[in-house]
Amino acid sequence: CCHLRKERWLEKQTARLLACDHFHVIFTIAHELDELWRLNSRPMIEVLLRSAKDTLFELLGDERYLGAQVGVTMALHTWGRTLSFHPHVHCLVSGGGLSGRGQWVGVSNGYLLPVRVVRIVFRGKFLDGIRKALERGQLRLPAEMSEQKLKNLLNQLGRRKWNVCIRDRYNHGRGVITYLARYVRGGPLSNGKLLSVDEAGVTFRYRDHRDGNVKPMTLTAE
Repeated sequence: CCHLRKERWLEKQTARLLACDHFHVIFTIAHELDELWRLNSRPMIEVLLRSAKDTLFELLGDERYLGAQVGVTMALHTWGRTLSFHPHVHCLVSGGGLSGRGQWVGVSNGYLLPVRVVRIVFRGKFLDGIRKALERGQLRLPAEMSEQKLKNLLNQLGRRKWNVCIRDRYNHGRGVITYLARYVRGGPLSNGKLLSVDEAGVTFRYRDHRDGNVKPMTLTAE
């Protein structure tokens, strides 16, 4: 039922792709912030998207890495393969961009950015965004969490390794755009994944990222 909507989005985004290699980058927030997200979805989404965008633009604009302004398509996901709550953002990044003098600069070393550096910069920007939103009074806190407890949690998360993934380069971005179209316009559960629907619940198949195997899962309709 979402096929036409998905194809229209895919056609529009494909027309925007540059004729170059692309990279798929995934930014994921720490799961300890899930409850805060549920209470503050709009400001948390804004912080996540801005932090991911600023991280990519800042690092790739640096002469030590690329020294150019790249093109980025971003898509927010809030669920995992088993439909569990899992906020993260997918970014399709052009493998090159325009220098300050308007010249094309392509990624020539085989990888987009060092993951370790991206993790550190993204973590810092995201946590700083949460702190500023708290100072501006834009966040509702869970009943059991005081402002001080949140600040302590943010300090702890600042010492943890965050999950950022940079996939191998793609010769063209259409494959990733097609992948994103299923989520952005197709919903979290496609017809092809459904195995059965009855009073016991909804059974669907998913691929377990831990071993790569396709497995069934049953959840209640709710």
